[in-house]
Amino acid sequence: MTDKIKILNAKLAASQIGGGEERIKKQHAKGKLTARERIHFLLDPESFEELGALVTHRTTDFGMDKQKFYGDGVVTGYGTIQGRQVCVFAQDFTVFGGALSETHAEKICKVMDMALKIGVPMIGLNDSGGARIQEGVRSLGGYADIFHKNVMASGVIPQISGIMGPCAGGAVYSPAITDFTLMVENSSYMFVTGPNVVKTVTNEEVTSEELGGAITHATKSGVTHLTAVNDMECIAQIKGMLSYMPQNCEELPMKLPFEPGNEMREELEQIVPKNPNQPYDMRLVIKGIIDEDSFFEIHKDYAENIVVGFSRLGGRSIGIVANQPNSLAGVLDVDASKKAARFTRFCDCFNIPLLVLVDVPGFLPGTDQEWNGIITNGAKLLYALSEATVPKITVITRKAYGGAYDVMNSKHIGADMNYAWPGAEIAVMGAKGASEIIFKKEIADAKDSEVKLAEKEQEYAAKFANPYSAAERGFIDEVILPKHTRRKLIKAFALLENKVAKLPKKKHGNIPL
Repeated sequence: MTDKIKILNAKLAASQIGGGEERIKKQHAKGKLTARERIHFLLDPESFEELGALVTHRTTDFGMDKQKFYGDGVVTGYGTIQGRQVCVFAQDFTVFGGALSETHAEKICKVMDMALKIGVPMIGLNDSGGARIQEGVRSLGGYADIFHKNVMASGVIPQISGIMGPCAGGAVYSPAITDFTLMVENSSYMFVTGPNVVKTVTNEEVTSEELGGAITHATKSGVTHLTAVNDMECIAQIKGMLSYMPQNCEELPMKLPFEPGNEMREELEQIVPKNPNQPYDMRLVIKGIIDEDSFFEIHKDYAENIVVGFSRLGGRSIGIVANQPNSLAGVLDVDASKKAARFTRFCDCFNIPLLVLVDVPGFLPGTDQEWNGIITNGAKLLYALSEATVPKITVITRKAYGGAYDVMNSKHIGADMNYAWPGAEIAVMGAKGASEIIFKKEIADAKDSEVKLAEKEQEYAAKFANPYSAAERGFIDEVILPKHTRRKLIKAFALLENKVAKLPKKKHGNIPL
């Protein structure tokens, strides 16, 4: 028995799961790591334990019985990342182009079952040409099995997909169901139908990179959350992202040691311009509030009018959703609403408190927005924040107008603490627009309509364009100086750490998808 094990191990090592030296050289020539190398750099040294290393496919058609490789094109197992247990699979493009077979899928499903059973994150490194056509419906069934496992694990354990090469056809739907998708620039792509099919059906000429490359999905579709210049950077991003998450939905994110000191941040006093129409970078506000160098932005190049990402505040992991006045004045539109809603729901799934920074003049008007469903898409963010039971704190830095005030984590939809800076404007709309409607007749009858408009604008602003009317109603808990924001938030999140909130009993809600 010992000799047989030695022979099998020798064959396994020699084949590198069937890749062979020549195939591995080709992989390296393209600037890509092999499946085993990716796992080696992802996991802590010596921590990887492989499962199913000796599995081979069962197909005998088309001469496949003469082409069998150990592992069948995917490496599966478990190990640790920074001491935390995780499960992982990495598809091996050197074996049948990483094509998914029945046994290939079974291996992935087994390791996903393991991750769900023990409550640890599941990380998939995708590099596959799609379904193995020699197996017909069996490979398609394998994909469906994986999709079902993804759905069952959703909200229970974090699921992260790294796209390290091609990911086409049915293969794209598993990453789409997982929580975060990362792509490598110039070596990975995702699409349901490739350039050849597109040309045949629509007569469009398009390259794989243009159709479904990393930059395309990071900027246009929003399918990918992060891009990396190479495999190593992608692996580093996965590790960094994971550090903000708990192991599963029953645990809290790891809290880093923190000793409170002077938490005043004078630089916050100078960020918001005196001119209410002048833009500024909300990332500067975020930087002034959070622990140093702790912001991990998600979806940076998609829907840039809203900023989302993980950070730490007083050592605690938090999620941040913030309007970005530097882009489209920070309005909410279709893409921004979807982006923020998705991130909000992830944080709520995994007990990550939410900080919402508000400077929003409203929803973006126009036929394009209305025809593309700003109503239902805006409602996604409203639904997500209303449903979230994690600690939720809002800081209004400048404008909070109209329905967007309600949607951006107002007290009315369940926010726990709501702060406003002294210059905040909380109203149905801006003073000028409101005055033109309310005082339309007076302005029209005046000798000098412009002077009268300015007068009425000041009158309206004095009454409504400030945070104090809202504070009188209890919609704002406290009006604070910008420099005090970090100290206030550290205390508030500490207070809310043991918050308990339960939703009404139901099978599940019906979010306006």
